[in-house]
Amino acid sequence: MCLFEMGFEEKAIKLQVKEEKACERKKICLHAFTDLTYVDPIVFLYLLKECYVHGNLKATKKFRALQQEVHQVLCNSPQPGPATFVAYCLYILPIFGSYCEGFSHLIVSAFHRFLKTAATTGDSLEAKIIAVRLFLDIIEGSIDHDERIAVKILEVFDIKLTDIEKVASQSKAKNDRRFHNVKAFLEQYIFGFIESESYMTAVNLLEHFSIRQSGESFLVKMIEKKQFRAAEKWATFMGKPMLSMLVQEYVDRNKLKSAYLIVKKNNLQQEFPDVHHKYKESALKKLAEKACWDVAEAKANGDRQLVDYLVYLAMEAGYLEKVDELCNRYSLEDFPKAQEHEAIFLQHCFLNLNELGVEDIIWVDELNGLGKATCHIEGSKVVGLDCEWKPNYVKGSKPNKVSIMQIASDKKVFILDLIKLYNDVPDVLDNCLTHILRSPRTLKLGYNFHCDVKQLAQSYGDLECFKCYNMLLDIQNMFKDPRGGLSGLAEKILGAGLNKTRRNSNWEQRPLSQNQLEYAALDAAVLIQIFYRVCDHSHTADALDGHNKIEWKSYIVSHMDNPRKSRKESRLRKEPEPEVKDNEA
Repeated sequence: MCLFEMGFEEKAIKLQVKEEKACERKKICLHAFTDLTYVDPIVFLYLLKECYVHGNLKATKKFRALQQEVHQVLCNSPQPGPATFVAYCLYILPIFGSYCEGFSHLIVSAFHRFLKTAATTGDSLEAKIIAVRLFLDIIEGSIDHDERIAVKILEVFDIKLTDIEKVASQSKAKNDRRFHNVKAFLEQYIFGFIESESYMTAVNLLEHFSIRQSGESFLVKMIEKKQFRAAEKWATFMGKPMLSMLVQEYVDRNKLKSAYLIVKKNNLQQEFPDVHHKYKESALKKLAEKACWDVAEAKANGDRQLVDYLVYLAMEAGYLEKVDELCNRYSLEDFPKAQEHEAIFLQHCFLNLNELGVEDIIWVDELNGLGKATCHIEGSKVVGLDCEWKPNYVKGSKPNKVSIMQIASDKKVFILDLIKLYNDVPDVLDNCLTHILRSPRTLKLGYNFHCDVKQLAQSYGDLECFKCYNMLLDIQNMFKDPRGGLSGLAEKILGAGLNKTRRNSNWEQRPLSQNQLEYAALDAAVLIQIFYRVCDHSHTADALDGHNKIEWKSYIVSHMDNPRKSRKESRLRKEPEPEVKDNEA
């Protein structure tokens, strides 16, 4: 459409429109965006719609661009004034159907921005009267606007109860009894939102018109419906007694963080002296459950009561090594040395290496050890793989390098010090792991191993061994909706889980503690036992999600980045897959 016929000859924007196979250029004159002296609101809105419909940007970018244009329009002296012009636009917008809501928000937000920079609009009184009539028409239902727009109209035009009463009095003079009691009329309107559970709209209106009610039942109702933001806004408006009630409701529902933030923001420490401590303890417990002990200790910040609680959590988790570490660091003498009880605790609660048949854990950090480990692993039909790296708690920062790689056979677990081996003998490390990971004779078991492979490739990008693999079986993929991670799966299949308290410990420290070595070894060794049990005909159907036997061979995957293979690798590819019989497994 060309609008030059209407007498506009100023700048135009070109918008491309695809119509069937042809692509024609359309021009929309922007004269109405630069000079509103002789342009009606409806013409302006039509041009706005055309720009939006035919613009080739994405919706969000178009909205922002047009918001900027509308803001500029309001600075260009629209007649009879910017506020009145906006009020008339809002009156007209419902005739634009599906565009009404979006354009209403666009124009209101642009006007709100304009008011922040304009000293005065010069037409605020006239505009307010129009806006009040618009709001009353919305209430009556004669103008179809979204409830949020109604609230925004009140806010942006600063409409008070007295303004509505003034306009309503003019209706009374014309024997219009609809607004005989304006406050009661508004309360009835607001009550409708409460009934329909539009609590935030109701709260916004009650606060705007300073309408206060008893509020207790209203507050409880919002909390029960989990409308917490509305409940907090309402309680803040009502004052300290209502805020105190809200805090207590949060405490009773164990929403300690929300309770703590309200207490802190509204200076209610005297009324609720224990909330801060309960919240901190709750935060420590959540971190302990995720095995984020270092973060939990930092959060305790040396507070004796919180450190004591962290020690208790470590004892409860069976992480008695951490108990002694904390006791030594903070000179806590009330807690007995407890290593002698740890073995008994772990034996009753979690799997141990003896139960899995592991006879030896071998630390590999030099050339000869790496060669022996590679020979042993290449002679195994099935091995379990896992990796560990030091956690990084700085948000947005890169994860640390993979520190160790665990490779378990039936009886032995080799723990490769990747950091040292990479620094000392990178070529040999690359060659050995290439043979292991690409071997078609050895079935490699992992759990969510694609994550480990990705981390390995990022840590050691110049090594070729982590870019390709063959005969990999990810145990996680064999089960529908696995819960509780590897530990949960072990408990489901083998009858006991894994102790994950050391999951986020410092894997870059050397030497690793005996507990760390055992933890790392368990994660790799348990994969073999789960695999053997899954392949056993005698396994119960319930544990296997309704299957007497999982056809594990269909889950084996390979990944080759480089299509160019050496002759040696080509020969290896042609060799048959290993036969792992069910009874052997």
